[in-house]
Amino acid sequence: MALSGTKRTVVQTVGVVAVMASLGFASVPLYDLFCRVTGFGGTTQTADGTGTDILDETIKVRFDASIDKGMPWTFKPVQREMELRIGESGLAFYEAHNPTDRPVAGTASYNVFPYEAGGYFTKIECFCFTEQVLQPGETVQMPVTFYVDPEIVEDRDAKHVHTITLGYTFYETDLPTQQAQLATDEGKDVN
Repeated sequence: MALSGTKRTVVQTVGVVAVMASLGFASVPLYDLFCRVTGFGGTTQTADGTGTDILDETIKVRFDASIDKGMPWTFKPVQREMELRIGESGLAFYEAHNPTDRPVAGTASYNVFPYEAGGYFTKIECFCFTEQVLQPGETVQMPVTFYVDPEIVEDRDAKHVHTITLGYTFYETDLPTQQAQLATDEGKDVN
């Protein structure tokens, strides 16, 4: 049974829309995977420990912080910059404060600039790996442990990088179910 021209066009159009929607949903995780593997777009690498080689050459790391529109926290680096030897482990802290009268959850996204250095900036431990929840009025200092991979000096584009900026942006997220329930229960009047 052959489809008429109009029905065939409708079926083809629906097929194209379905394929495009599938590609749209798959593009975000695939792009994220691509960035993590290649360091593209300043995406950093992660590791379990420091590298074995520590070079005599130093590199300056600057720290930047921002919050998404509507995020009620204040957020800043404790130290604006540090200089360390390439391959040497560094430890930096960021400070977050919740000035509200309710618990607020947040997740940090990060980036490294210049982009050429992203594949060589390796985080060992970072507050950005997990969701953070701050209680009303709470202030915390959150650590990030990192190093710059010595292979950066072999990269034709990245070997001229002498300063790297590590930036974080905090976004408000929904409270975990258990904490949201506690906050709701505490807000109820008991007579």
